[in-house]
Amino acid sequence: SCTFRSLIDRRPISDGRNSAILPSMRFLFVMDPLETMHPEKDTSFAFMRAAQKRGHTIVHCLLQDLFVQEGKAHAAARTASVRPTAPFSSYGESQLLSAHDVDAVLIRKDPPFDIAYLNATQILDLARHDTFIMNDPRGLRDADEKLFALHFSSWIPRTCVTSDSQRIRTFLGECGGAAVIKPIGRAGGFGVLKLTSQDINTPSIVSLLTEEGKRPVMVQEYLPSVRQGDKRILVLDGKPLGAILRVPRDDDLRANIHVGGSVVGSDLTAEEVALVADVGPVLRAAGLYFVGLDVIGGRLTEVNVTSPTGIQELGRLNGTSPEDEVIEWLESKAEEIAKGRRAR
Repeated sequence: SCTFRSLIDRRPISDGRNSAILPSMRFLFVMDPLETMHPEKDTSFAFMRAAQKRGHTIVHCLLQDLFVQEGKAHAAARTASVRPTAPFSSYGESQLLSAHDVDAVLIRKDPPFDIAYLNATQILDLARHDTFIMNDPRGLRDADEKLFALHFSSWIPRTCVTSDSQRIRTFLGECGGAAVIKPIGRAGGFGVLKLTSQDINTPSIVSLLTEEGKRPVMVQEYLPSVRQGDKRILVLDGKPLGAILRVPRDDDLRANIHVGGSVVGSDLTAEEVALVADVGPVLRAAGLYFVGLDVIGGRLTEVNVTSPTGIQELGRLNGTSPEDEVIEWLESKAEEIAKGRRAR
């Protein structure tokens, strides 16, 4: 059998912002390779930076590094660190560790949600009673980033989910001849296209994205207010952490940051506060603690749960460090789980 490293010393450390004394913790990040992170944009990078600043140890692994032994979830992992100048990240020592023994697991793997991702959530499920996991593996399995919004029908735009081309054409007509088609299971604006009744490419687009009627897609009425921006509302434990407005380029339908959308500061409207108040408790009950809600013209279009981004832009625009708030909250949740584990 494998020999696993014992827990690191839980030595007192300074918070860095006040005189509070916090225990040193170990956080396992399950995500893409470190070198894929953009140091000025990536939310995972911000979380690592905040955790480091607060004296915690970062451990990193890929989906394929997870395994099960003797009924428990483990990872072939490496310690990691981030820094403000190049090289922005680096790996440290390799180690085999139990996901049941770290203080928290952050699942930050970018979509697509495929079989490898599904299997990773099933492995990490084994540790959910011993370790705090953000976001909860069961919640990740249940909440497809496109389809989960359908649970909040009073907040979403007119929507159709189908693989039938004729049904899509009919729905397009009902929407006044303009709609947006989105592949399910993808993210970052991948495959998001505008459909119009007059476009001779529409039948081909529908055939392509539905794989000739074998794969369902989401089709939503086109919201002209997208030209003014697509608002990303970051939600922590069911409550709004803040919002940014992503404005698309003149030559692109999509407002996603990584495809060139510009970012401006934004407050929540009264309508959006009500939306979060309605959606937040459902997210919290599902263990979806850190979530990005996409809102266009007051309409909820997507619920991002796998690796929501936008926290660095939010901090720069507001002159704050929201990632510190997330890590501080994570510390409290990890300690709650640890107390329960010690009591058993």
